[in-house]
Parts: sequence; C-alpha cells; structure tokens
Amino acid sequence: MLLTSGFAQNTREADAAPASPAKRYAISNFGAVGDTTTLNTTAIQKAIDTAAQGGGGVVVIPRGTFRSGAIFLKPGVELHLDAGAVLFGSDNIEDYPKRETRIEGHFEPWRMALVNAQQIDRVRISGEGVLDGNGVTFWRAFWQRRKENPKCTNLEVERPRLMFIDRCRDVRIEGIALQDSGFWNLHLYGCRDVTIEGLRITIPSAARLKLRGPSTDGIDVDSSQNVTIRKCYISTNDDDIALKGSKGPLADRDADSPPVENILIEDVEVGEGNGLITCGSEATTIRHVTARNCTLSGGATLLTLKLRPDTPQHYEDITLDGITLAGHGRIINVAPWTQFFDLKGQPPPKREVNRITLRNLHGKYGAFGTLRGNPGDVLHNITLEKCTITLDDDRLALGVVENLVTKDVMVNGKAFVVPEPHTDKP
Repeated sequence: MLLTSGFAQNTREADAAPASPAKRYAISNFGAVGDTTTLNTTAIQKAIDTAAQGGGGVVVIPRGTFRSGAIFLKPGVELHLDAGAVLFGSDNIEDYPKRETRIEGHFEPWRMALVNAQQIDRVRISGEGVLDGNGVTFWRAFWQRRKENPKCTNLEVERPRLMFIDRCRDVRIEGIALQDSGFWNLHLYGCRDVTIEGLRITIPSAARLKLRGPSTDGIDVDSSQNVTIRKCYISTNDDDIALKGSKGPLADRDADSPPVENILIEDVEVGEGNGLITCGSEATTIRHVTARNCTLSGGATLLTLKLRPDTPQHYEDITLDGITLAGHGRIINVAPWTQFFDLKGQPPPKREVNRITLRNLHGKYGAFGTLRGNPGDVLHNITLEKCTITLDDDRLALGVVENLVTKDVMVNGKAFVVPEPHTDKP
C-alpha cells in the first residue's frame, strides 16, 4: 500500500545522521539581541546567509527572546532553538514582506511567515524553544474589520503565518513549541516526505485575554504527500490538522493543487479546535489518511469533512483507529459548507465521500454529530466498529448514506441503532 511504503521512506530519510557534526552559527554572534524589543531580522538572516555561503550548518537561537520579522532558510541550513529561546514575531506587518505565495488554495501577493523555507531539499527545524507569533495585534485588527464588515474574508486583514514550508522535500520539524500565531501556525504546501514530531501548538493569549485568535489552524497540509504527524499536542481556535487543496468549480483542474495523500497522524492529542482532522475549506482530492492512537481532551471535533457545493471534492480511505475521547466535542461533522460560496458561472460540481472508517473509539465525549451532504452528494461505505462511548448527546443527524455499517458499537451502554435518515434539503 502506498501509505506504508511512503512513511517508511520518510522515516529512513529523516533519521539518517549526517556524516560529521554541522558547524553552528549562533545568531548572537551576528548582532542579535534577545531583549524582546530589538528587531533582529537582519542579524538572523545574516547568520542564515553566512551558513549557506559556508556550505551549510546549524543556525542557533540561544536562550533569550529575539524579536524578528520574516526570515528565510537556505539550502543546507538548519534552524535550532535552544531551551529558553523564543523567536518572537514582530507585530508590525511591514516586517513580513508581501510576495506571491500560496494562501487559501491559490496564489496571490500575501505576507510571508515568520519562518519560511522555499523549494529546499532536506529542511530541518528543531529544538526545545518557542516560535511566538505575537499575534494579538493582528487578531484585534481582524475582529475590528469583521465588526465593520461582517462578511469580510479571512484575507481582508493581513496577518502572518508562523511557519511556511513551500514545495520542499525531506522535511523534519521536531520538538519546538508554536504559540500565538497571527494566522495559520504551520503551513505545508506542495511538500513530500515530511515528519512533524513532538510539537506543541497553542494559542495561550487567546484564553488569557478572552480574545479569539481567528484562523489559527494548527497544521495545514496543503497539496502535500507522505506526511507523518506524531506525538504533538494541538489546541487552537480553528482546525487542529487541516488537509487542504483548492476550491471553486474548476478546482480539480488546478495543476498547483495535486491530491493530499498518504497522511499518518499518530499519538497526537488535541484540545480545542475544529477537528483532529478537517478536510475542506479548500480541498479537492484527499485520500489514504490514517489517524491512530490519538486523544481528544477538549472540545475539538474528531473528524470534520466540509462539503462545498461549489467545489468538486473526493474524500476517500480515511481511517481513525484507537481514539480516546475525554472531552466535550463532537465525534463527526460531515456536512455542507457554504462559506464564500461562488460557482463563478459554472454548473454545480459533484462530491463523493467513500470508505471512511471510525474504529476502536472509547471514552466519554459531548455529541455524536452530523453525517449528511448536499443534495446530490454521494456518501457511501461509512463504517463504525468496535466502539464503546458515552455521549452527552447520542443523536446522529443522518442524511442519505449508502452502505453505512456499524459493528460492535455501544453508545451509553446500549447497542447503537442507526437512525432514520433525513432527506430534506440541508
């Protein structure tokens, strides 16, 4: 199966040790000052460029809080954050250059991230330190604009991502914490053979200030293949792990948006958020996805499939196995999604959901959720098996599903009985 072979190759490449220790370049030796206020963008970029010119090495962020705008990794240059190190994002949007970049399923001029890697083979980012997006200023600007215009789009107020890994191969990101991103935390676009391990992704200032951090997705896997996410903790104000592509009635013809496939998520805990796995604010084909041995400890949904009536979508072979439920969210949310609906004068496209399996779910949670599509959507071969769960709301809002199978499913101490589907228009 492609899933297994792809992950095996990814692990072999990621675990391969270099032949000799890499030269280390501490940013403090290039004029960076960890006093929270000094803007260190130029000094950090100088360390990266010097390492690249010297044949490669490890750029080290030492203990301290180093304010910076966008920095750009180079081939052969690793980024390491020591324990106690904080790379602290500037709250001035002008410190993030505007370039043609991938955002929300297309390319347009948009602000770059705090940490960027573009078209590099072998990307390494590691350590025990923190990437802090310092996003509060950007959140407040967004909510002010939303107050002025309730229909404003996510891109109407410029906000930087925390990390953008763009069309790279052999990527390993491990150990670091990501917090308070102004926009998405970690965006992978067009990448292959990626391992993300041991990250902690949170939005702590949102809770402290009682201010929601908008669109602060944890990890966005956009048009990428052979991606492993393991041993992470993610709790955000939006999707925890989002699988993305493009949107619109001709999205399946977009050469810049190949299928998202061969995705493994294991030993991950999610707290708050829209979903351990979310497919579809912008997505076309997503297939061969496995989540196993994961825990939901807050209000996140286990599986969200957004079905856009303006976009051709095919979600296939998605399995969630061995899931511990210990919170108050929903198990499943498969439903129409009409945000910024636009057929662009084209006829409505079709959507298909096929071979979705939820297996070995156990524990206590909030609600069962929703399983229905738009009129004309094909949902088939959905399986729930070997589940023993206690729910505050055990109702399943069910639409038309072909071959919905349940095996050994106990809900609130009773064998689960599939409800009658509702065929009214959603």
